[in-house]
Amino acid sequence: MTDLKIVVVGSGVIGVTTANELLNSFNNVEVTILADQFYEDTCSWVAAGLFRPGIGFIGPDAKTTQKWINDSYHYWKNIHDNSYGADVGVAEISGYIFSNQHKSIVRNPYIEKLLPIYRKATEKELTTLCPETWKYGSFLTTLVTDSSIYLPWATNKFKSSGGKIVQRHVKRLESLGHEYDIIVNCTGMGAKYLCKDNKMVPIRGQVIKVDAPWMKTFYYGELDTYVIPGLRYVTLGGCRNYDSYNTKPDKFDALSIRERCEKLVPSIKSAKEVNHLVGLRPYRSTVRVEKEVLVTTADKKIKIVHNYGHGGYGVTTAPGTSLYACQLVKELWSGNSKL
Repeated sequence: MTDLKIVVVGSGVIGVTTANELLNSFNNVEVTILADQFYEDTCSWVAAGLFRPGIGFIGPDAKTTQKWINDSYHYWKNIHDNSYGADVGVAEISGYIFSNQHKSIVRNPYIEKLLPIYRKATEKELTTLCPETWKYGSFLTTLVTDSSIYLPWATNKFKSSGGKIVQRHVKRLESLGHEYDIIVNCTGMGAKYLCKDNKMVPIRGQVIKVDAPWMKTFYYGELDTYVIPGLRYVTLGGCRNYDSYNTKPDKFDALSIRERCEKLVPSIKSAKEVNHLVGLRPYRSTVRVEKEVLVTTADKKIKIVHNYGHGGYGVTTAPGTSLYACQLVKELWSGNSKL
């Protein structure tokens, strides 16, 4: 008989990573992942997965935000440094960020001191790497996580460690209170409805996966244009359609992406298209990783830990917020919660 029953609602990178860390954090615990969509039906599947959290990723305070990012990088780096890194979908990669608008666009205070290399692009790099001449640029070495490899691996790891997976649609988090001691909410955009959280806004993204094995370097240009090699395919992007719920590929977005990416990196003109994918980034002005205790009419306390609202940085920052969420679960279970 287990001492503690936890349910993680959501099966994207954040949900599965959190579930695995919960198994690592407790003895004699039963952890269940509950979701109605898995693998390619999650937003995580669409992501290019480059470790480059933007300044739009904001936690409750600057110190906590930086800790989430630092912990995430070291988590992915630890996986990469083990011999099985590629089998898990994590690889090291270098590349460039270019802009003609402002030098701040190519800077990133979150990761400049965290990554092994983050430097100003040379004059030669600005003028010769791409057909267009750039005013500002940075070169960095970071990590990329391919969710199409990592998610199946992490899910299998969870199951082999004793975790349970149940496919089910959840209409109310509170309804799980009679089955589980603690509920961990990793539902992304689903939290908009489950929590009646009007701060949640979808930012639609569309990408094209292409077969271009010669591409080993990533490039970012203007207008949310990027070419990011993964372990299987290269991701061409992108777009940021604020408050758009359209989950179908748009032919005009596709034409724009292809034109901008080919202008940035002409060699990908010959790349064969593999797939067109769309994801709704679950954006929230402040990422929500916090405790909540709901009291029912029968005076039953429903203990919840929320972990959602990462926007376009869910794969990037999943480990950091997952570790933080696990600590909150410990606080709720130990009775040390200040709620």
